[in-house]
Amino acid sequence: MKNANKAWPMLPALVLLTACSMGDMRAGTGTHLSAMECRDLAEIKHKAPVTHERNMSEVAALEKAGYHPGSFNDDPYYPADLEAAQRQVDIWYETECPQQSPAE
Repeated sequence: MKNANKAWPMLPALVLLTACSMGDMRAGTGTHLSAMECRDLAEIKHKAPVTHERNMSEVAALEKAGYHPGSFNDDPYYPADLEAAQRQVDIWYETECPQQSPAE
């Protein structure tokens, strides 16, 4: 019982760590990108014509990766923060999206 009292101070840190690690995942799926985002990213990578829907899907994926496009005027970390988000989205794309050729 003496050791159980020592574990209580660590409980909030464990809860916070767990919440942070799961923060951007959609509930119940274990993925970061939606099927639509996977499809749109595949089409972008395969040089499909630019559309507003594809652009917005890419921006949504970048925002999930931590990039906030409205703040570039006074963002001292631009473009490094955009490039970091792009790398994260690329990792998610490679690990979560089925690799298929885009719809033509």
